[in-house]
Amino acid sequence: MWFFNSIFGKIFEFIFIPFSKMNPWIGMAVASFLTGIFMLAIFRWTSNQEGIRNVKNKIKAHLLEIRLYKDNLSLSLKAQGNILRYNLKYVGYSAKPMVFMIIPIVLIIIQLNFWFGYESLSKGQNFILKVKLKQGYNPLHTNIVLKPSSGIIIETPPLRIEEEGEIDWRLAVAEEGSSNLQILVNGQSAIKTLTVSQNSICRISPIKVQHNIFQEILYPGEPPIKKDIPIQSIEIKYPQKRMNLFGWHIHWIIAYFILSIIFGFAFKGFLKVEI
Repeated sequence: MWFFNSIFGKIFEFIFIPFSKMNPWIGMAVASFLTGIFMLAIFRWTSNQEGIRNVKNKIKAHLLEIRLYKDNLSLSLKAQGNILRYNLKYVGYSAKPMVFMIIPIVLIIIQLNFWFGYESLSKGQNFILKVKLKQGYNPLHTNIVLKPSSGIIIETPPLRIEEEGEIDWRLAVAEEGSSNLQILVNGQSAIKTLTVSQNSICRISPIKVQHNIFQEILYPGEPPIKKDIPIQSIEIKYPQKRMNLFGWHIHWIIAYFILSIIFGFAFKGFLKVEI
């Protein structure tokens, strides 16, 4: 699974690195444009284009029929019934391509969240590191040691939360650039990367999870923790990021979907896709 995640992640790095120092809206517009084109291609290849075209023409014809025979109740009701029938048929034609779109869209959103979901840490900023142990391991009795790289300062001793099976540290950033946090549990080691950057967009992986296909799909940012290490997850609490739209801060996924829809409808005629 990690091989797929690594290759898929490299594609997004190739797309976004040229825009890393630009306004985040530029990178978002590029991602939305590519998504819109990609979804149009899937829709065209998996849908019954002729059927959709005929159904839409039927709906238009019956809408015109309602206007022409608005004084004839019987014909108007019949036209409305036909509109409902063809709308249901249209939904049926659209269902198949939507099924094919679900998985790619979910995988794309997961990757985009690394680039637009979190603010990078900066020099002098402190943050929380959370290490969650596997079930059956008591944090009060587990030998755990944190060894950060030289650019990170440990500000507090570990806080052991028995009820949550969790151990937390408060750390501070002393230098810019990517750093490593090494966690030793009973002599076994796991590494978590930390991103410190001044770029407007950069890839940030907040959670490293244990080897598990479902968890690796949701959190594909780093190689999984080996199964024999008694750590369930390692999390860095990055600040949440928002897209600034004329002083109004919105979640990135709202901007993404709106722009993707706009680009999709803008280019459907050029790609000759009937939606």
